[in-house]
Amino acid sequence: MATTYDIPEVLDRREGPSGEVVLRRHGALLQIIVNGCFLMDTSDGRSERRLVDAALNALDGRAAPAVLIGGLGVGFSLAHAAANPHWGRITVIERERAVIDWHRDGPLAELSREALADSRTEIVEADLIDFVNETSATFDALCLDIDNGPGWTVTERNDGLYSAAGLASCARVLRPGGVLAVWSAQPSPEFEGSLRNAGFRCVRTEEIPVARGVPDAVHLGVRPG
Repeated sequence: MATTYDIPEVLDRREGPSGEVVLRRHGALLQIIVNGCFLMDTSDGRSERRLVDAALNALDGRAAPAVLIGGLGVGFSLAHAAANPHWGRITVIERERAVIDWHRDGPLAELSREALADSRTEIVEADLIDFVNETSATFDALCLDIDNGPGWTVTERNDGLYSAAGLASCARVLRPGGVLAVWSAQPSPEFEGSLRNAGFRCVRTEEIPVARGVPDAVHLGVRPG
């Protein structure tokens, strides 16, 4: 008997600041593809939720901490942050207008509708690298989920975010004792070293088991102060 496979259905395809971005449906899943590279889908969300929780747990118990989330994606990180009343201001940076539209009135709206309606939430259409270099705002936590990891970036420009200069910019927008949390498709001892070299303390990695292959990871570092 021949085996049949679901063929992904393209729901939207646009050109954005980083190239082609595609939203497609594959069976029950919605997937985001950037320049032909799979970025994320709606299959699970455990590691995205862990990203937000790990950042909060690493803080010092301060009231209503402000969190900056790099990357809207399919909305798991935003929705999880907004579901927790302990967070204060929730700012999400997303450079792809298409992704924002898919959440506001498109196929991803079901995942993020309540979070977007939350008065704490602000969506900023911007490149994260430009934002952390230029903003005067500061945050208690910075959660990055814009790539498949420090060594597997969606665009070449994103490489700079994990460099010494990029990590210095991340530290600049953090308040003293603030936490940087970086999602990765696999643990990276090299990136742990980069965090320490950039002056972050209490550097550690939380691993999230997956069905197959190496675990996902959340890299954490605390800004001194």
